[in-house]
Amino acid sequence: MQEYIDLLNQFIANNQEWAGPITGLLCFGESLIIIGLMIPATAILIFTGALIGVGTLDSWPILIWGFIGSIIGDTVSYYIGRSLGWEITRKPVFLKHRGFFIHSRLFFKKYGTLSVFFGRFMGPVRSTMPTVAGIMNLEPFRFQLANFLSALVWLPVMLAPGFFSAKGTQAIAEKSHSSFSEIFTIFSVISGIGLVIYLFWPHKTPEKKNKRHRHNTAIKQKDSHES
Repeated sequence: MQEYIDLLNQFIANNQEWAGPITGLLCFGESLIIIGLMIPATAILIFTGALIGVGTLDSWPILIWGFIGSIIGDTVSYYIGRSLGWEITRKPVFLKHRGFFIHSRLFFKKYGTLSVFFGRFMGPVRSTMPTVAGIMNLEPFRFQLANFLSALVWLPVMLAPGFFSAKGTQAIAEKSHSSFSEIFTIFSVISGIGLVIYLFWPHKTPEKKNKRHRHNTAIKQKDSHES
């Protein structure tokens, strides 16, 4: 995975005119139901933010393309949910991800339209929240309002870590009279190590949490019967 991320980052750095469309496709893909789980858009957006920070890329094409991609991706997922309903969770390709749908449904029942806004920032659930909103028949206007507003906030937030890190590195290089490329290389190595740890460190999924919850419940019931 890291190898593909590095190749795409290098392509963006060397082909600035394609940076906007690539960002749009990444944001579109990450917003699609389940498919978004397999697209490492976060890492690439952080790198893109760094390129904006050092002046290699213009921010406006990135923001415009990324915003459009995010909006379209969530909209497609939303209408898939409205069209197929809960039947979609019974399809073989989605069976092992049912935990994400259940988690999204509970979140939607609790927060309604706001769940669409906040769901964009919630990792794996992000790729199922728009679909669940469609399944739950959220009004299209309410969905699109949350969709637009969340996209406006989400993309700058994703670009910000790389942008401010690059700006900070540049400032340090200027004050210390060191080579900017040397300091930025050190920053890139540290970021790369952190990214690898993040990508390959085992994360708890809703399925695992549900299994653990059922296991704990069974133990409590057993103890209560014995007492």
